[in-house]
Amino acid sequence: MTIEASRILGRTGVRIAPLTLGSMNFGRWQDEKESLRIIDAALDAGVTAVDTADVYAAGVTEEIVGKGLRGRRDDVFLATKFHGQVGDDPSHAGNSRRWVTRAVEDSLRRLDTDYIDLYQAHRPDPNTDLLETLQTLNDLIRAGKIRYYGTSVFPAHEQVRAHWLAEKHGLIAPHTDQLPYSLLVRGSEREVFPVAQRYGVGVISYGPLAAGWLTGKYRIGGEQPASARADLIPGRFDVDAPANERKLAAADSLAVLAENVGLSLIDLAIAFALNHPAISSVIIGPRTAAHLDAYLAAAQTSLTDDVLDRIDEIVAPGTQFHDRDTGRDTPSLQPAALRR
Repeated sequence: MTIEASRILGRTGVRIAPLTLGSMNFGRWQDEKESLRIIDAALDAGVTAVDTADVYAAGVTEEIVGKGLRGRRDDVFLATKFHGQVGDDPSHAGNSRRWVTRAVEDSLRRLDTDYIDLYQAHRPDPNTDLLETLQTLNDLIRAGKIRYYGTSVFPAHEQVRAHWLAEKHGLIAPHTDQLPYSLLVRGSEREVFPVAQRYGVGVISYGPLAAGWLTGKYRIGGEQPASARADLIPGRFDVDAPANERKLAAADSLAVLAENVGLSLIDLAIAFALNHPAISSVIIGPRTAAHLDAYLAAAQTSLTDDVLDRIDEIVAPGTQFHDRDTGRDTPSLQPAALRR
């Protein structure tokens, strides 16, 4: 089964497939040989974009992606990210001009490429003036090292500020934002999506299966599924935790809905993420060929208005069950910000 580059990435004019290959598993939960097989299979199936980050497996993931794209680089929209600490030196992190100009060179070397199609700030950096980051990324575009730049899990007010600063200083504004979005993580519908649509920002969403909650394994009365991510962040996955009770009930109801309309929960989840008009492409992270085939099939699933209405009854638009599901720590909710 194959897909086509049928979507446009925000205001860039770049054609992109509805699914983007995510690489976070490569070199961490997937060895190099299997990772390279997945890259080949995804590209053969019509996937046009690959997303990675310098912080994944401390740079090893970028190296694997670079190997996987040899001979195919010109046909792929390659995206990577900066911000997270790479290595033991705490100065090797953040969104400052000093670090970004070094980080891009490191990524170019590991990816074995002369340019990066999309360079993304992996997270906001409260210690760096946003204008400095925007100016640096504009300089990288002029230098030909990157083609476009974007943000990742930036709150709506930071996106508005980025566009205001760009307009004020005659800069190119961010082209994309990457964020989590799924049947169980709908917080972006409140403010981020409207802002993205207002400014022509292409949204590349990740986590359509809500880190495993929408695989069909999380059911009321069922056993806690084994998960590497659950071992890393138990609070987000423990089905017995009070904070997850409503989330588990919703996941179970969505599984029932999928069964009733003749779909797998994976079909329902990916089709839902692709249905929102703000979304340009959805990142998938298949660990096997079977996973990839399932995601490709799901991308061609259409949902009727009746099904979408039923989804809204189960999980109301804008719902956020767990703040950590946003992919970021909210500074204004940290204890230091709340002590008056």
